[in-house]
Amino acid sequence: MSLALAYTFARRELRGGLKGFRIFIACLTLGVAAIAAVGTVRASIEAGLAREGAALLGGDAELELTYRFATEEERAWMDTNAERVSEIADFRSMAVVGDERGLTQVKAVDDRYPLIGEVGLDPPMPIADALAEQSVLPGAVMERVLVDRLGLEINNIFKLGTQEFRLTAVLTEEPDSAGGGFALGPRIIVRREALAMSGLLDAGTLFSSKYRLKLRDGADLDGLSAKAETEFSQSGLRWRDARNGAPGVAQFVDRLGAFLVLVGLSGLAVGGVGVSAAVNSYLKGKTSVIATLRTLGAERAVIFQTYFIQIGALSLLGIAIGLLLGAFAPLALAPLITERLPIPAAFALYPKPLLEAAAYGVLTALIFTTWPLSRAENIRAATLFRDAGQGGTRLPALRYIIATFSLITSLLASASWFSGTTFLTLWTAGGIFGALVILVLAALLIRKIAKRAVRFARGQPSLRWALSAISGPREEAVSVVLSLGLGLSVLAAVGQIDGNLRGAIARDLPSVAPSYFFVDIQKDQMHGYLERLNSDPSVSRIDSAPMLRGIITQINGTPAHETAGDHWVLEGDRGITYSTELPDNTRLLDGEWWETDYTGSPLVSFAAEEAEEMGLKLGDTLTVNILGRDIEATISSFREVDFSTAGIGFIMSMNPAALSGAPHSFISTVYATPESEAQILRDLSTAFPNITAIRVGDAIERVSSVLSGLAAAVSYGAAATLLTGFLVLIGASAAGEQARTFEAAVLRTLGASRRKILSSFALRAAILGGGAGLVALGAGILGGWAVSTFIMETSYEIIWSNALAIILGGILASLLSGLAFAWRPLTARPAQILRAQE
Repeated sequence: MSLALAYTFARRELRGGLKGFRIFIACLTLGVAAIAAVGTVRASIEAGLAREGAALLGGDAELELTYRFATEEERAWMDTNAERVSEIADFRSMAVVGDERGLTQVKAVDDRYPLIGEVGLDPPMPIADALAEQSVLPGAVMERVLVDRLGLEINNIFKLGTQEFRLTAVLTEEPDSAGGGFALGPRIIVRREALAMSGLLDAGTLFSSKYRLKLRDGADLDGLSAKAETEFSQSGLRWRDARNGAPGVAQFVDRLGAFLVLVGLSGLAVGGVGVSAAVNSYLKGKTSVIATLRTLGAERAVIFQTYFIQIGALSLLGIAIGLLLGAFAPLALAPLITERLPIPAAFALYPKPLLEAAAYGVLTALIFTTWPLSRAENIRAATLFRDAGQGGTRLPALRYIIATFSLITSLLASASWFSGTTFLTLWTAGGIFGALVILVLAALLIRKIAKRAVRFARGQPSLRWALSAISGPREEAVSVVLSLGLGLSVLAAVGQIDGNLRGAIARDLPSVAPSYFFVDIQKDQMHGYLERLNSDPSVSRIDSAPMLRGIITQINGTPAHETAGDHWVLEGDRGITYSTELPDNTRLLDGEWWETDYTGSPLVSFAAEEAEEMGLKLGDTLTVNILGRDIEATISSFREVDFSTAGIGFIMSMNPAALSGAPHSFISTVYATPESEAQILRDLSTAFPNITAIRVGDAIERVSSVLSGLAAAVSYGAAATLLTGFLVLIGASAAGEQARTFEAAVLRTLGASRRKILSSFALRAAILGGGAGLVALGAGILGGWAVSTFIMETSYEIIWSNALAIILGGILASLLSGLAFAWRPLTARPAQILRAQE
């Protein structure tokens, strides 16, 4: 009966329209739309990766080996289980044209490449024709950026190692590029047979071989994967199939999407402040109605249910609009987004991200409306005969407090489950809660300071009126500081993270970094290599070390992933070196180094920080697969390895006897003056064509471009949060319009000019905006430091340009919002306002 009666009351009150609830609906709409849009884009990319998994991978499955080709036994297994097999070798090299050199990522293919998809070339032609012999020389294709850098034209000749190639076409589309991982140089594609005499694929050189498999229809991927891992568990062979054609890309998209959803939740929290303020304002206007209903015998349950139904219906309306915007905006912008994405995306309506956004919207609406709604039932009939502003208690009943905290717990649990990042979710929630507490305290402090500062504003009526209004009990100071401050806090934190992310690499590099990394230096080339550099006065330092690559397959006799989880050291192959003595620039932290003439069972020295993360201790055994051979080594020491120096650093270093007979090359870093770098590169690449040089500055530039894209994506999410905060600020200003109208009427009656009253309104807005900006700046700097230090693990420094922009932005936003609702109070007739007040 009570519910039916409440429904009748709610339906009749809703006939009055949405007056007072436009900001309420807008806040929910914007927050839900942002989360739904991010989720839809992420789901579209995931669907695109799944649909195009085989094309991205270059086959239904792929088997990868490090620095060797498949044995006859391994190749026979592939031929037995696949319709077709394509062999590819992938490595870095130097493309040479006269005195010009360019780092490139070379893909050496066979005549079956590509198994799936097509290679895009300009001029258009089949890839087989482009790589065929052209006027005695083998053909090759390369990306446009490298063509321009080397000043090439079609039919021009260039070198890879000692082999000459003729450029036949520009590579415009590589179907399996997304599955290839991060590349430091533009792509060149050639036939593997053409590299036979180049010296680039000799024993010990750094390359990976990949075998793409076209499986028979209905092939059991799970069974084949398990079979491959069983058959070749000790060979270092790694299996990947079309179900996860680009795992690195998929993981990056998933993590970035989860982070942006959490940024969206911050925006929804900002909107929640506006929702709560709108409900409070609405219920204050309904105090006399509620008191009348209580006089007529309405029970507390009826009162609560009446307004719960109203607010619930409006909340569902805002959430529904947000879901529509979040679902259809990505579809409308699909062509633009697809053009900018380097990976496929299948844009469509996906229920999961919409359900996620709806769940966040419902929980947020319940959290921020339960508290003010619960106080409505405590309004008594006697309120009709007293000051309406005194109706209701300050705190709701205990059951509503418990319900609110239960809803908050549900929201956090949902965010943790949906995002898969409990740690980041709790950090975000803690940051939002801390910012809210700080902002409330700051608002109260601003009111207190304003009250005391009034006495010092004699002779400045506009300032005195502004300070009196801020300190008054009916001023919207708390609402303004909360709404604007929380939005600016998120933006300030993101701005600090953005600035530190963009500057992380350059700032964390040492003052003196290597000019070049040289790789694939053969043992018999080291004498000539060092002779050239040691005789050059512009070279200040040379570091060299033998270089092998291996995969950690077992720890203490059990699969490595079961012991150390998904630690990055276990993801793929890692660099390994050997040394008779502890290098001069290395510090031993625990254990002992082997004797110079040690020839016993293999020993390994491991990087201390990574060992601690993986749970390793002295005496543990590691099984490392190097070139198909398993080496079981005992950890004898832990040493400090500082990768931030941009120099040579190895996770593992073994005693020389453990690696005897394993073919390998050397790696070297060269420190030289900038003006001598070009000549050093020309001399070494001419004398040793097989050597590959990686310029440190170019590598930093490639990584920086990736980080810039990440920072931009985060900034867009923060912009949505700030827009929500601005809407809430507009709502707070609109709610205080009636009070300002009465204030303006009184002041004009006492002889104040419109100019002075407007100046008072502007000063009030500027003070509140500046206060909100200062608090937001502190919260943002703290939040940025926490994320940079504990999550991204980078050094941190305050970006003062962003900080100043936050304070100025707070003042400007508050001014615009306050002045937008100042015109009507100034133009209203004082007599009419004062009579209505009586």
